[in-house]
Amino acid sequence: MNQVQCEVAGESLVIHLPEELDDHSSRDLRRQVEECLQGSRIRRLVFDYSRTRFMDSAGVGAVLGTYKLFREREGEVAVCGAGRRVRRLLEMAGIPRLARMCSTLEEALNPPADGAGERRPDEERER
Repeated sequence: MNQVQCEVAGESLVIHLPEELDDHSSRDLRRQVEECLQGSRIRRLVFDYSRTRFMDSAGVGAVLGTYKLFREREGEVAVCGAGRRVRRLLEMAGIPRLARMCSTLEEALNPPADGAGERRPDEERER
C-alpha cells in the first residue's frame, strides 16, 4: 500500500508512512496531517516508517514541513520503525535533533520513564 494513513491514539497522531515516500505521497502527507490536526488536542506526532522502503528529498522535505507545522503546538515528535536505509537518510537530514528516534511504535507512543521525551531535542540544545 502506497498511501499515507493517519491514526489518532489518545493525544497522539500516528502517521503510517507509505512504502515509497516521494513527491506524490508527500503532498498527501501534508494534507492529511493538516486535516487531522484541525481542532484536535494532539500533543504527540509519531512518524511510523515501518512500511517505508524508499524516500527521496521530497519525502524528507515533507517530514520537515510537517514537523514545523506541528512545532507550533509545542508537542513531542517521534520517529519509529525506520529501516537502515531510511534511518540513514533521516540522520543525514538532521531529524534525530528534532525528533525522538524509537525502534517500535509502542516506544514512540510512550514518553521515556525518565521524562527525557517531555522536551523536544532542539529545546535541549537551547538550554
